[in-house]
Amino acid sequence: MRALGAIARTCDRPDCRELRAMSPTDDRELVAQRILAGAFALMALLVALDLLFDVRAGTTALHVVLEGSVIAIGFSAAASLALRVRRLARDARELRAHATHLAASLLASQQEADRWRTDAQRWRTETSHLIDGLSAAIDQQFTRWDLSPAEREVALLLLKGLSHREIATVRDVNETTVRQQARGVYKKAGLSGRNDLAAFFLEDLLGPRDRRPVA
Repeated sequence: MRALGAIARTCDRPDCRELRAMSPTDDRELVAQRILAGAFALMALLVALDLLFDVRAGTTALHVVLEGSVIAIGFSAAASLALRVRRLARDARELRAHATHLAASLLASQQEADRWRTDAQRWRTETSHLIDGLSAAIDQQFTRWDLSPAEREVALLLLKGLSHREIATVRDVNETTVRQQARGVYKKAGLSGRNDLAAFFLEDLLGPRDRRPVA
């Protein structure tokens, strides 16, 4: 159960929040509940034996009623606690099963994330010279178009796929200003819009490779 709490505290997934909302049952609580139920049952049994001997020896009706009430209360409390222990034990098993499943899921997710990070790092390493070359080529073309520093930044963000509103947020300027600067980029480059700007740099780069004819 301690492992369950640790998992729930370190995870923000919906099922983790559900686990935090539930009250994990500690094994010691189950043991205490079992002991208490046994104590009530033992007490009721001892009082029942005492009452049996008293009846045989002769006793008053009031004494029989009082001890009978104690017996009934004792057995009722023991039965109630036994039912509670059973319910708590079932909840504990379900929580343990949920925790085991969640731990396996988190481990798989962590392994998948590590794999993606490794792949991304390998891709960046293998293509770093290509990316540097493309960046240099884009910068040279911006120079040929005589773009201003602001227009260069807007053009680069447009190539990255940002919207005018997102660019305005990134650059902390008005969206109208971004639209004007984007139009300035298209005018100087002789392009009709964002799609032409992206195609200018990426069409050849993303085109299909030459394939040998199938014999």
